[in-house]
Amino acid sequence: MKNSSIFEKKPNELFFISGPCAIESRSFALETAEELKEIFSNAGLKFVYKSSFDKANRSSNSSFRGVGIEHGLSILDEIRNKFEIPVLTDVHETWQIKEVASVVDAMQTPAFLCRQTDFIEAIASAGKPVNFKKGQFLSPWDMKNVLEKARAAAKSSGVPYDHFAVCERGTTFGYGNLVVDMRGLQIMSETTEAPVIFDATHSVQLPGANGVSSGGQRQYVPHLARAAVATGAVSGVFMETHPDPDRAPCDGPNMLHFSNLPNLLAELKSIYCVVNSK
Repeated sequence: MKNSSIFEKKPNELFFISGPCAIESRSFALETAEELKEIFSNAGLKFVYKSSFDKANRSSNSSFRGVGIEHGLSILDEIRNKFEIPVLTDVHETWQIKEVASVVDAMQTPAFLCRQTDFIEAIASAGKPVNFKKGQFLSPWDMKNVLEKARAAAKSSGVPYDHFAVCERGTTFGYGNLVVDMRGLQIMSETTEAPVIFDATHSVQLPGANGVSSGGQRQYVPHLARAAVATGAVSGVFMETHPDPDRAPCDGPNMLHFSNLPNLLAELKSIYCVVNSK
């Protein structure tokens, strides 16, 4: 598959990035990937399976982080080949980039690292599509600087630099709360000239709300997702999902249950087609 096709905006094709926050085990990952493939196939929508081998930016050192890079990448590679679906995962350290890029179809940068120049340049030079998440502390137009760093690094390394995307995941509003300015989606699209992805589940996160972990308000995910798609500025939607979010070891409060997906996907597909039909 061509790298650029993953994040490319098409008039009648809204794409999704979806999966559990973290890889909990091999069997869990395979089961969720298979079920999500069926859900998105029935909806007539393309999706990229996302799950993290490590969640380094946790609230507490007692929080669940994942299965580690070696085991995690072997699981993602198995999912990619067995189910013939593209896979994406987070990268937290520069030393991880080469190994991760050799397995996955796309990579994602944690929002907190959007200002780390060496990290941005390194991941942009790896030759794989990258979803750059906007930090909760940045304005939408600041993402232009992130993309300029990435594109310059990719160009100097001789790798394609037209397959980067930028991702909105809310802006810090006081303590332990995030808000989404829907104007920001269009602003990021215009200033970065890159596909825009809306992170519907992390946008309802309540950072650190539970003391040693973050809280969330998953009941608002459908509302924000519908609003984001209706702006006409997004190419895709990122939604972390889980078969039993209340028992998930991380980010459960803001993940959607698999059972909530079919109706929401149908709604988002309809909205996208109407908005982008002109």
